[in-house]
Formats: sequence, C-alpha cells, structure tokens
Amino acid sequence: MKRRHLLNSITTGGATTATLAALTHPTSVAVEAQSQPQIRWKMTTSWPTSLDTLYGAAQTVARRVSEMTDGRFTIQVFAAGEIVPGLQVLDAVQQGTVECGHSASYYYIGKNPALAFGTAVPFGLNAQQQNAWLYKGGGNEALNQIYADFNTIAFPAGNTGVQMGGWFKREINTVADLQGLKMRIPGLGGEVLSRLGVNVQVLPGGEIFLALERGAIDAAEFAGPYDDERLGLNNAAKFYYYPGWWEAGPSLHLLVNLMAWKKLPKVYQEILKTSAIEANMECLAKYEAQNPKALNLLIKNGAELRTFSPEILEAAQKISVELFQDKSAESQSFQQTYQPWKKFRDAVFTWNAVGELAYNNWVIANSKLEIDQK
Repeated sequence: MKRRHLLNSITTGGATTATLAALTHPTSVAVEAQSQPQIRWKMTTSWPTSLDTLYGAAQTVARRVSEMTDGRFTIQVFAAGEIVPGLQVLDAVQQGTVECGHSASYYYIGKNPALAFGTAVPFGLNAQQQNAWLYKGGGNEALNQIYADFNTIAFPAGNTGVQMGGWFKREINTVADLQGLKMRIPGLGGEVLSRLGVNVQVLPGGEIFLALERGAIDAAEFAGPYDDERLGLNNAAKFYYYPGWWEAGPSLHLLVNLMAWKKLPKVYQEILKTSAIEANMECLAKYEAQNPKALNLLIKNGAELRTFSPEILEAAQKISVELFQDKSAESQSFQQTYQPWKKFRDAVFTWNAVGELAYNNWVIANSKLEIDQK
C-alpha cells in the first residue's frame, strides 16, 4: 500500500505546476538541468521505424528530453525487434532490460485485463474524451495502480485518433460471415470478435502485411489510413471497413521502470512528463492531418470502403457489455477501473451529445454540400 500511495503522488492526473512551468519556460528548466547529472537511457518500442508517427512519438519524447536538459539526459530509441519483440516492451521495462518503453497498454491484457483501458475498449472514448479521462478523470492514476505491480509507471504519450475497422479479403455483411475468419486484432476488441466466431491473432505492426498477403490471416486492423497505407495493407486486401468500434481514441503510453524513475532528479522527472504530454498532443495532431490525404490515396489505388452492418455493430455492442460484466466478475482491478470509467464515459457522452455531436452532424453535412457545389 505504501508503494501505491507513493505512486498517487507522482502519477500524471494532469500537468503539475512544475510541468506547466517546463511547458511555458523551457529555458529556465534547461538551466536548472545543467546542474544535474548526465543520464543515458534506452527506450524500446512496439513500432517499426516505417510507422513514423508512432515511432515518431517515442522520438519526440527523447528529443524533447535532450533539448530541455541541454543534452544531459538522453534516451536512445529502439524499434521493435532491436532489443525485444514489439509485444514484449512491458516485460523489458519491468525487468530493467531498458529504462523505458513506448507501447500500447492493451497489448498486455494477459497480465491484467484492466490495462485495456489504457489504450481503448470497445465502444469507448474518442481521443478527446480519452485524454480527459486520463488527465482529469483519474484514469492514469488508476492505470498506475496496476502498473506498479509490474515495477512500472506510465504516462500518456500518443494517440492515433479514431481508427478504421480494418482490411478484409472478402465482404463481411452478417455475423454469420465472421465465423471462422482469421483476423489480427488485439485488446478487448479481439475478445469480442472471438465470441462472435472470429479466430483472433495478435501480431505486431511490422508482421501484419506478410501474414495478410500470404493468407495466414483473412483480415487485419491496425490504425488508420496513414499507417495502413505505409504498411501496404491495401495491397493484401481490398475491402476497408469502418468504423473501428473497438478503438475510438486509443492512447499510447511511455512506460518507465519504477526504480529508474525514482532515481531521476525531480527536474528530470518533470521534463520527462512534459515531453510525454507534448508527444501525446503532437501524435494525435499528425494523424488528424495525415489521415484525410492517405484515405484519398487508398481509394484512388483501389480500396473499397465498407461500413459494418447494423447487425454486426449491434451484436458487437451486446457482446461488449457482457464482456465487461464477465471481466468485472473475474478481476477486482478490472471492476475497480471499469466502474469509474463507465461513470465518466456516460457523463461525457451525455455532454458531447449536446455539444460536439450536434455541431459535428450539422456542420459536416453542410460543409459537404458546400464542397460538392464547388
């Protein structure tokens, strides 16, 4: 309990005063850092270098840490497979093989199912809502209660925005069409589809194309148009489905070995947290800017857009509710995370239905008319 009490005082529920100072007065922080020791860390990631926005989020953390410490605190970033495979980042951080890592929490639901909330869960929060929950709704504190059991502390450090539903070699119109389908999909979304008859597989991003091209899988989801085009998934399957109901606003996290974290001078801790915040914001902005162009390119090159049918969406939502109930019964930490998360989700959905949704529905529809008239 003492360890968890300590974590509550250092986790990121929002920007601390010192962190805000670093954001607004980076020069003064750099001056203070000059009196601090030289520290060299390694960061392993779940991403190949070809995914420049995901891998780039890790690089942003490293670059900003170095800049704000005048090079006295540096982090060397490694792609998936260079130190450990992409789905073993948490293991490497926990064991101290590296001081930190950049990954998606839901890759590790086998260790604790509640870690799914650190990335995304089916029919959950969009990117803006996810950040609100993590920073101001107690989300990251709840996650760090769990990560403490793995000698790790985590900070939001990226978000892809709403994702697509993935690439399929054949059309999927009914729940019956899902039976026996081999699909790459991680997290609780994968468990929902498994209950709907899908043969679920979890692969790191760098292995998806070959598996899809060679027929080891029939379908795959990864992120959105920008990353999917870079991975060449459109060259292995042509039907591109949406919406990605299992990942409305998936977060990425900077995972830090807890012992290494405690050894950092306070000013370095604040700089590291500030750098993670910057990576979080920059990553989402990049995806929002890149995805429209990439989607147009994919369609131009033959991708065929399809929406999931109401039958599939309704069945998936029903199964998702049942899954949350089952996980809550099986895992105390899942229940303790899920209940306040659900309360937050219900409240923010109600507010967004009044504000965001009403605005988006009207302005997007009418902007389309304006574009069509040009």
